[in-house]
Amino acid sequence: MKHSDNSGQTLRILTYNVHRWLGTDRQISPTRIAEVIGSCEPDIVALQEVRVGRVRAGEIDQAAVVASTLGMDLHFQPTIRILGEQYGIAVLTRHSSRVVKSGRLPTQSTRPSFEKRSALWVAVEVDGLTIQVVNAHLSLRSGERRTQAAALVGSDWIGHPDCAEPAVLLGDFNAPPYSRSYRMIANRLRDAQLSNSFGEPQPTFHTRAPVLRLDHVFVTKSIEVVDAGPVRTPLTRVASDHFPLLAQLRVRKHSKAGAGRHAHEEELL
Repeated sequence: MKHSDNSGQTLRILTYNVHRWLGTDRQISPTRIAEVIGSCEPDIVALQEVRVGRVRAGEIDQAAVVASTLGMDLHFQPTIRILGEQYGIAVLTRHSSRVVKSGRLPTQSTRPSFEKRSALWVAVEVDGLTIQVVNAHLSLRSGERRTQAAALVGSDWIGHPDCAEPAVLLGDFNAPPYSRSYRMIANRLRDAQLSNSFGEPQPTFHTRAPVLRLDHVFVTKSIEVVDAGPVRTPLTRVASDHFPLLAQLRVRKHSKAGAGRHAHEEELL
């Protein structure tokens, strides 16, 4: 899955909007999503639209099923709470990891919002190297999305002193490359799909007719992109309405492995 060589540490990182485990065939199947993720052999996974709770009485929690099947630890940040269930974003990894920060992103609405757009920052230790991983799911509204993109690259998240090299910002940004919110982030970090040499960046949404590139992996300077693109298989075409986006990265060994280790744990804002 990963290897070390003279040029650095290689790892596979995946972002995937799992659409509440609901496939295009209208079937709810956390185990199918787990199969998709497992087939990609990732070291780190960022998920959006994660449904936490039981489909039927007596069943175990859906997100726990996925984490258990993959043999990964699950860090979850709720964005919606309704009728005893929660929806949100998550980071999964089989490596040693801890939540540095989880919290809401700015909103322009003066009324209580149904979905509280959020970000989740997890520090992951991979063979002695600390990778700062920030997972986010941004608003469908362009103005609000721009405010949230600015916050993500600002001093609370990617611009925070503890979010040192190497760092990855990824998720469902609801922002195609021509949007202002995308450019705000791309001016600060490198878009992994633009950094590989395997052809034009490919759209990630919708799985039935992929035309929009809404899901992104952005990386800091010390990270080399080996390859990046959506995973298109018969299974991924039906498992969700988004394709998973997989990036194979190489992190230089001289990066500061200890960066972020002393970041303070922060409660939900």
